[in-house]
Amino acid sequence: MRRHVALALLLVSTIAIVSCGGSFRRFLYAGPGRDGWQQPDRVVEALAVAPGARVADLGAGGGYFTFRLADAVGPDGLVFAIDVDPNMLEYLEERVRDEGIANVKVVEAAYDDARIPESGADLVLTVNTYHHISDRPVYFRQLAGSLRPGGRVAIIELDDGSWFRRWFGHYTDADVIRSEMESAGYRLAAEHDFLDRQSFLVFAAGG
Repeated sequence: MRRHVALALLLVSTIAIVSCGGSFRRFLYAGPGRDGWQQPDRVVEALAVAPGARVADLGAGGGYFTFRLADAVGPDGLVFAIDVDPNMLEYLEERVRDEGIANVKVVEAAYDDARIPESGADLVLTVNTYHHISDRPVYFRQLAGSLRPGGRVAIIELDDGSWFRRWFGHYTDADVIRSEMESAGYRLAAEHDFLDRQSFLVFAAGG
């Protein structure tokens, strides 16, 4: 009986999160204490983003990495903040406008197409988004056409496999990511192990 009640409460909570407003979802993206385990500054440093680069933040959410990447590419670079969620896109547009951020372009993606602008990207970063993408080998094989020469795809993904994430599918094993990306025509270029809750894999186009 208690187990059934607990499961019911969990289901109600999950439905509330999915149906909640954009402001609450932005809070969930940032999360209390996220900086401590996400180590965003160290992540950006590990990516070795060059000033003037073009970077796609795929699944940008509330911009947790977007604006850090904008600082890294500098005024001569450009960050594409890409998402499918209208609330997130609206929030990002407002922030870009209100803060006068000239090197961030907000892009509305389709579920099967990142819609990276024709100028392409030197780096595509996706954080805790990989598991949301359907038919990933096809998706990333198509995305390779938007990479500039020498372009990379960095995938940071929850992989601790807690019961909650296993239940709702909010994680992907690193071995699965590696296998799928290789089948999409990429090769593993780097792997970082300083994130406790996530794998951090960087791929280059071309096997």
